[in-house]
Formats: sequence, structure tokens, C-alpha cells
Amino acid sequence: MSTTTKIKTIFFLFLFTTLLISCNNKNNSEKPKINTVTTESNQLKKILFVVTSHSEKGDTGEKTGYYLGEVSHPWDVLHTAGYEIDFVSPKGGKAPVDAFNMNDSINKKFWDNDLYRNKIENTKKPNEVNPKDYVAIHYAGGHGAMWDFADTTELAEIAKQIYENNGVVSAVCHGPAGLVNIKLSDGSYLVAGKKVNAFTNEEEIKVKLENVVPFLLEDTLKERGAIFEKSDPFTEHVVTDQRLVTGQNPQSAHSVGKATLIELQKLNKSVQ
Repeated sequence: MSTTTKIKTIFFLFLFTTLLISCNNKNNSEKPKINTVTTESNQLKKILFVVTSHSEKGDTGEKTGYYLGEVSHPWDVLHTAGYEIDFVSPKGGKAPVDAFNMNDSINKKFWDNDLYRNKIENTKKPNEVNPKDYVAIHYAGGHGAMWDFADTTELAEIAKQIYENNGVVSAVCHGPAGLVNIKLSDGSYLVAGKKVNAFTNEEEIKVKLENVVPFLLEDTLKERGAIFEKSDPFTEHVVTDQRLVTGQNPQSAHSVGKATLIELQKLNKSVQ
């Protein structure tokens, strides 16, 4: 092979290789880029509702349980706002229901929701709850709460952890029975020095159960250092103090849900 032929051969090989590399680069640039950066999943927006497992008013023979409206009305506010609700009770399983009023459209809306009807009829046990999953905890009332909320230490620990993780604690009517024995890591009661309300002594007397319940909620909260506020019997009254939301009676249930939502929205803004 002559020198001239060799030079031409080398030139054409070089040109071919250059064109081949150029085409490959062009094809690669047209391929969609794969994003290798993993995005953080949205923060869980879950709230834990606590309901009673107790179904009788002392030795009266009268049935009780959780007060349906004190579940359904806060649920309606918070669920509509995009929060998922889970349910826990001291014993787990089916929770007894009181004040089963289907003329209340919100009660009916809750009861006809298959998902949430199933949840409240199959409540979690306290040892099945991970407090880190929740941004708030709500104690629903109903007279049954007076017999099993205060002394269920596992629930108090769950509430403490949620609160100390910058979460919100709410309760309505007899639900604050769940607050009376919650102690924070520094040994102080959660309610100490905070404005709080609950079912009042006057209201308990009016329903003729002041000598049936194991303790009077107003008196016990005051003993724990709470600054107890109240309105006339069966008048709506809600107070918020340092991520603690409490309502006086069933009439306050919807507003407790709204006040809880406001506190959660404040927290969301603070972390953005």
C-alpha cells in the first residue's frame, strides 16, 4: 500500500470516528435526564382521637361511652382540612357510643363514612400507637371517659410525646379527664399554669351525676394547677393556651376542632 493510500485511509477512519462520536453525543443529549435526587415525602398529617372504652355510668345501670358529636364535629373540621384521623381507646376494639343522634347532619356524615365507621369500631390499643406519627391528639368526651382516661398511663405517655414533639393536645367536655395525669419531662403537669376548661361542676350537678362520677373534673384540673375558665352551663366555651385546646361541653365540640386547626396552621407556618 502506497504512502498516499495509507494517509487517505487514516483520514477517512478519523473522519468516521469523529462523526460516530458526534452522533452518540447528540442521541445522549436528547434522552430525558434521570433525576437521581430523592425528594422527601410529605410530612404525615395525622391526628389521633382518643375515645373511651367504658360503657356504664358507675352503678346506675345507665349506658354511656364516647359522645358522638364530640368525635364527629372535630373530625369534620380536621378531616375536611386534609388530616387523617386514627382512633385509640384504653382497651382497643369497638368503642361504646353515646348520644347517637342521626338528626345531627355531622354525626350522620361521620357515621355513614365507611372508613371512619370501621376505624372507630376497631380502635387501636395504646401499645399499637407510635406518637411520632401524629401532629395532634384529641380527647373526645362522653361520661365514660371519667372512668378510664385519667389512669391509662400509656395514653398519658403518648400525649406527652406528641406535645413535646411540638404537637397540639385538645380535649372537650369530659375528654379533659385524659389531661389530669399527663406529666411533662420536667415533672410538671401539662395543664399547670395554662388556661383550661372542661365540663364544669355546675354542669355535672345539672345532669345529676356529681355523686356518680369518680371525681369532679373542674376540681381536679384546678388541683393540677390549671387556670380554669368557664361560661354558664351548656354554653359554648373554648380556650387555647400553649398548644393546649379545651372545650367546656358538647356545644363546644365544633369550635374545638376549629381552634385545633388554627394551632396546627400556626405550626405549619413556623416550619416553612
